[in-house]
Amino acid sequence: MPKKKGKPTGDGKEEDGSVSCKQMKMDVSDSLSALNFSSPTALFESLISPIKVETFFKEFWEQKPLLIQRNDPSLATYYQSLFKFSDLNRLCLLGLYYGKDVNVCRCINGKKKVLNKDGKVHFLQLRKDFDQKRATIQFHQPQRFKNEFWRIQEKLECYFGSLVGSNVYMTPAGSQGLPPHYDDVEVFILQLEGEKHWRLYSPTVPLAREYSVEPEERIGTPTHDFTLKPGDLLYFPRGTIHQAETPSGLAHSTHVTISTYQNNSWGDFLLDSISGLVFDIAKEDVALRTGMPLKMLMQVDTPAAAKRKLSGFLRTLADRLEDRKGLLSSDMKKDFVMYRLPPYCEETGTDVLEPGDKFPTFDSKIRLQFRDHVVLTVGPDQNQSDEAQQKMVYIYHSLKNLRETHMMGDEAEARMHGLRFPLSHMDALKQIWSGSAVPIKDLKLDTDEEKSNLAVSLWTECLIHVL
Repeated sequence: MPKKKGKPTGDGKEEDGSVSCKQMKMDVSDSLSALNFSSPTALFESLISPIKVETFFKEFWEQKPLLIQRNDPSLATYYQSLFKFSDLNRLCLLGLYYGKDVNVCRCINGKKKVLNKDGKVHFLQLRKDFDQKRATIQFHQPQRFKNEFWRIQEKLECYFGSLVGSNVYMTPAGSQGLPPHYDDVEVFILQLEGEKHWRLYSPTVPLAREYSVEPEERIGTPTHDFTLKPGDLLYFPRGTIHQAETPSGLAHSTHVTISTYQNNSWGDFLLDSISGLVFDIAKEDVALRTGMPLKMLMQVDTPAAAKRKLSGFLRTLADRLEDRKGLLSSDMKKDFVMYRLPPYCEETGTDVLEPGDKFPTFDSKIRLQFRDHVVLTVGPDQNQSDEAQQKMVYIYHSLKNLRETHMMGDEAEARMHGLRFPLSHMDALKQIWSGSAVPIKDLKLDTDEEKSNLAVSLWTECLIHVL
């Protein structure tokens, strides 16, 4: 998924015989309107319309590119309203900095040349580099500054259950910003202003786990060659080699790259969860608690007998895994919740949430809110020693996250927000997590005091609505 510091018409040939991007090109002028923000699912459906979600995930997701070319003036106008080159003038006044917020670059002879200055960004200098040096301006993570992107990306993070980043690229006519390369994210391109000529190539590393520049002599001939216009959308999987340039003689191009699913594979989840599984099973299986052979860590190669032993342990873990109700809380869950966007507030356009005006009393009914921003999980009690660790219920949420640091990798400013409760509270929490209205007095806890305290704690964190 996008790093926390955050092409298909062509000849239509497909080795697997599936539908090519050229075949998926459609004129949909009468079937589309602006994006639908009524729910995360509705937004994604409208984003890839007229392609059905089922079709997208069956035929395109992690498999091949999808191009949707639209002849719809209303949608083109809406896309252009998300970001225009002229918006940079106002944003520079807010205090943007080279490297952190803006990169200036150009592709020359297949290599990326960075033209950044030092310190604060001034619009007149950007305009000069853009006009005279034919440089591409890359604006990092616009959702930090523009509500329009915050609104889209917050919904998409709810939909994918993964961080969603974005970058805006502005390229003058007759210029190219980046050399051929592939990314480690699933990519959605929205063309905002002007036109962009794209070429896509077969992956050398399918579903790549890292970014890489690929030399021209290695990538072969394009599998897809096309031009995006305002209102068009392009999707391609991680690992897809691509390059794009603004055609000569035309206006500049502006597009936004929306990206997700970085480090979100089964392999990542296995790496993240295996330590918790071993920790649990080692408490039950004395064989996992026996010592390794003497001086094993000092040997250059792992002995064959040790490898056989490890293989046996892995089989034991696999057998025990299927019988377990759940895994210990993983860092992937915490990382996602801690770094994602806070909920977008339609009324205020701010990211400050306060508890509702109605205080929960013992006779109140309550209902969970912001469910898409909350993770309920079980983990060891972090306030106890390893010898005495008991499991606790943890609630992590993103309601108080800072939009200004989203996807910027600023670990010093990131905080985990949430609550913890004894494992005996799990049934009561599951009642609330069902989404239905629940009378506080009917919560599955032993005492009235526990019921009231649970409701007040959740209300204070803005996690419930009092009916």
